[in-house]
Amino acid sequence: MSIEVTLDEVRAVAAFAVACAEPAAAIFERACPGDSRARDALDVTRAFAGGARRSKAIRDEAWAAWRAYQETRDAGLAAASEAVRSAHAAASSAYLHPLPKATQVRHILGAAAHGARAFELETGGDADVAVEQLERARRLATPAVIDVLCRYPADPAGGARPGELLRTLDTTLRSRA
Repeated sequence: MSIEVTLDEVRAVAAFAVACAEPAAAIFERACPGDSRARDALDVTRAFAGGARRSKAIRDEAWAAWRAYQETRDAGLAAASEAVRSAHAAASSAYLHPLPKATQVRHILGAAAHGARAFELETGGDADVAVEQLERARRLATPAVIDVLCRYPADPAGGARPGELLRTLDTTLRSRA
């Protein structure tokens, strides 16, 4: 069994993910001046969302952002780490699979959740800042994105604080359907 998802719908999801991750990229860039890996991942994904081919460049930039996530995490740069993980998640959204698995929801909402967590960490753990970012993501979610989201099972428990944020956004968006 598979879930039907068109290429245009995957492009809509990717555009949403980029829009959610974009503000958090500045957090990474402040912590790692001159490191373009978050921005590069967003740029190639934005191009795909705008009609470019889904190419190896997206995967390459997603992996580069993942390495930046690991490096900043290991260096104790928590906010920057979550910010670049948001960019990684945005790039990964271009590879949403038509599998009826709840984990695919992370391709749709991961960029928003990690971006919200990055802002929360940057402000010393202010949960209200994360809620504001989730509200921003809710406003950015188009009917097409919500429709695609609702085809998948809800995301399972786990994932620490970003997982909580993801499930909060998931519940909010599904209630709009």
